[in-house]
Amino acid sequence: LIMSPAMWKWTCLVSHLLLSTTVSPLGRQQPPPPKRPFITFTGEQAEGNFNHLVVDERTGHIYLGAVNRIYKLSSDLKVLVTHETGPDDDNPKCYPPRIVQTCNEPLTPTNNINKMLLIDYKENRLIACGSLYQGICKLLRLDDLFKLGEPFHKKEHYLSGVNESGSVFGVIVSYSNMDDKLFIATAVDGKPEYFPTISSRKLTKNSEADGMFAYVFHDEFVASMIKIPSDTFTIIPDFDIYYIYGFSSGNFVYFLTLQPEMISPPGSTTKEQVYTSKLVRLCKEDTAFNSYVEVPIGCEKNGVEYRLLQAAYLSKAGAILARSLGVGPEDDILFTVFSKGQKRKMKSLDESALCIFVLKNINDRIKDRLQSCYRGEGTLDLAWLKVKDIPCSSALLTIDDNFCGLDMNAPLGVSSMVRGLPIFTEDGDRMTSVIAYVYKNHSLAFVGTKSGKLKK
Repeated sequence: LIMSPAMWKWTCLVSHLLLSTTVSPLGRQQPPPPKRPFITFTGEQAEGNFNHLVVDERTGHIYLGAVNRIYKLSSDLKVLVTHETGPDDDNPKCYPPRIVQTCNEPLTPTNNINKMLLIDYKENRLIACGSLYQGICKLLRLDDLFKLGEPFHKKEHYLSGVNESGSVFGVIVSYSNMDDKLFIATAVDGKPEYFPTISSRKLTKNSEADGMFAYVFHDEFVASMIKIPSDTFTIIPDFDIYYIYGFSSGNFVYFLTLQPEMISPPGSTTKEQVYTSKLVRLCKEDTAFNSYVEVPIGCEKNGVEYRLLQAAYLSKAGAILARSLGVGPEDDILFTVFSKGQKRKMKSLDESALCIFVLKNINDRIKDRLQSCYRGEGTLDLAWLKVKDIPCSSALLTIDDNFCGLDMNAPLGVSSMVRGLPIFTEDGDRMTSVIAYVYKNHSLAFVGTKSGKLKK
């Protein structure tokens, strides 16, 4: 469970959840159980934060992405291996990076902030992407963190120049009889001409293969990517799409995002900038990205709007929750944390809500929108397309649950928001992270807070 970056610093804590009191069926308070000691790990240098953490589900080994370091820890937080990733001489204005060609910008010692950490189970390797050199990635052997490859010769090897640790999210789509795919979603930091905001890459078996991280498909007209149009930045100069979470389910890959939008408040003639949380969906097999659809998501309780997405996690419903929602126990459920309002991305309000979405309900809303657009109703309605009134085109075809788009009516936005079911709110200590699983037919959620508390 990863707290907000401010909470991580250079100490990692793993603990059992401690209940302060236990109430008996008769209402008598029982004494609290004895406290168990924390297991702690402290990094080698106090020069920055821990950024990402993944656990090998087969061995229990923990991989920790930090500033200038990748750590491999045992399940009781003993250091097994350390791999250095920086610092090195660099300048964020060097494009291509100076490791490819000479850069005339002044070079200074620069930290390498870990921006993505993914376990590639099929090939027994770790994908570790950093902030140096416009965001290139290393492929490290899981056993000893030996560098298997570090592709940097092609422009698609540079993922993102932004230095924020939460700016990149990746999802691996695995196949039994062919190379896997890596879907990468990233903030572009005002450089849409350099970086696609979402793309699918080849994840080859050979870590040194020439095609590693190449676009799954790329010709002169079409590629496996989505780029934000440059003229969007004339309307919203600081426009970017921030990716909070990603996963695959069924035939689709999903990303949960936060992005700015200009709206006209009721009764006002001027527009103001707000942030909207949206779910993005793509077909796994769509090499041209014609299936791109995004839908606004949010939550409301007692008239209070919770619209700023903080964290999310995909789980199963479990038998008990499934009955109350009218779905199957194996149906996918999205656990999400939102903070109040829409206006403060960087300084979210402390009021927050834990909400759940049934993924099938979101997919049904997307299917309805696709069907209406292919009947010629409405416009493409995407905030980050400068021209928002591109009309939908009519076409006679059947759109089922697995429809993957055509080279028309794409990319597509859903205008009406899908509302989640609020199950818990917190007014003083903002919730910042969530994880969930099913235990004995019950759905359990663990939530981390701004102050470092863990709620079960």
